[in-house]
Amino acid sequence: MKTKRRPWWRILLVSILLLILGLVALGWESDRPVSSLTERWAPPPSTFVELQGLQVHLRDQGNTDDPLPLVLIHGTSASLHTWQGWVGELAAERRLISADLPGFGLTGPDPNRDYSIERYVRFIDALLDHLQVEQAVLVGNSLGGWIAWEYALAHPQRAHSLILVDAAGYGSMPKQIPIGFQLARNEWMRPLLEKLLPRFLVRDSVRQVYGDPERVTDDLVDRYFELSLRLGNRRALFDRFAQGLGSPDNGERIARIAQPTLIIWGELDRLIPLSDGKRFAADLPQAELVVLEGLGHVPHEEDALASVNASRNFLDRHAQ
Repeated sequence: MKTKRRPWWRILLVSILLLILGLVALGWESDRPVSSLTERWAPPPSTFVELQGLQVHLRDQGNTDDPLPLVLIHGTSASLHTWQGWVGELAAERRLISADLPGFGLTGPDPNRDYSIERYVRFIDALLDHLQVEQAVLVGNSLGGWIAWEYALAHPQRAHSLILVDAAGYGSMPKQIPIGFQLARNEWMRPLLEKLLPRFLVRDSVRQVYGDPERVTDDLVDRYFELSLRLGNRRALFDRFAQGLGSPDNGERIARIAQPTLIIWGELDRLIPLSDGKRFAADLPQAELVVLEGLGHVPHEEDALASVNASRNFLDRHAQ
């Protein structure tokens, strides 16, 4: 008697379901309360201040006598830790202010779920009010760069000068989007990804924005992974994407920025191409461009010393 064969499509379907169940089992991660993350990610000099309905994770470090502090603004899915290399290099001479933006790091989600650029500009203004900073150098990477130059347009008297590190602004098509961002942009994936976050997905996404993926350490992946799990951060990221990730072409508005501006760009940035850095340099009236060879979208994190050295002359010339 012949053995009855199962249809091939049933075998395939069962295999796919088993694969999905395996991925779910490996990647299931619950949101983590802030209290479970602060010991590792908010040791001194971290503080938490109440601002705009949020408990904002803040660091105010370095030379307290510096009359012109640097305000360091991180990008999407990053945190104030991305600037720790800069702090190590500059703290002896400069005051350095950094905070986790609403929706990211330990600050967590905005109570009104507003992640517009205008909202972030108001946040930076409130932060400077809280710290009684009259004027500052704004330093921003990616989304943080976009926030920095928008702040300079909205509050020109308060933004002394700008350092834009692989900043958003022109809406160019990326050569490569980190896989985590690709998934977060799909509305149908949202219910699943609000519960799933395989560590390898975070690792691969970080490696994609580095010029040299071998620079990505386990500790670095831990930081991005664990802070992504902060209660409400995954939902905030989906809200941020739903409200628009890419910037439109702001060339005409950027050309109105009068402040001295240093543009730093990683030569191998595949998320925001070097051509955008060259456009910033061409459109801004007082701009200079430094290209860092072999580095990617986050050169300040990938090689802090190289990016700080690229900034020193600019900071010295525009110290007052």
